[in-house]
Amino acid sequence: MSSSTTASVSTHILDTSIGRPAVGVAVQLAARSGASADWQALGGSATDADGRCKDLPALPAGTTHVRLDFAVEPYFERSDDKQADAQQDAPANRDSGTTGVFFPEVAITFAVQPGEHYHVPLLLNPFGYSVYRGS
Repeated sequence: MSSSTTASVSTHILDTSIGRPAVGVAVQLAARSGASADWQALGGSATDADGRCKDLPALPAGTTHVRLDFAVEPYFERSDDKQADAQQDAPANRDSGTTGVFFPEVAITFAVQPGEHYHVPLLLNPFGYSVYRGS
C-alpha cells in the first residue's frame, strides 16, 4: 500500500444517470511536487466492472498535488443506447433529439500529504459531476 513517505490514490466512478458503475472509463494520473512544479504524467488505467481503478500508478516521493483525468465522453458515446433508455426525459434526448455529454472530460486536482491514502470517487452523469474525498 502506501509508505510513510508517499501518498496513494484510488478512485471509482458511479454513473448516477443509471445508478450503476461506469465501466471502461480511461483514467490518467499526474503528479507534481509543489504548486509551481510541472505536472509529471504517471500513466493510467480504466475502470473495471465495479467502476474502480485498482491499478493506478504509485505516486513518487515528494508529491504534493495529484490530478486525475477522466475521459468520460467515450464512455457516454459507448453507452448512448443504455443512456437513452435510462433517461427518457433527459434534456439531450428531449430537446435536441440527440444524446451527448456536456463535460467530455473531467480533471480533478487535489493536494496530498505523505503517508495518506486518497480515495476520490466521481459521481457522473451526462450533464454534471461531483467528487469528494472518500475512504
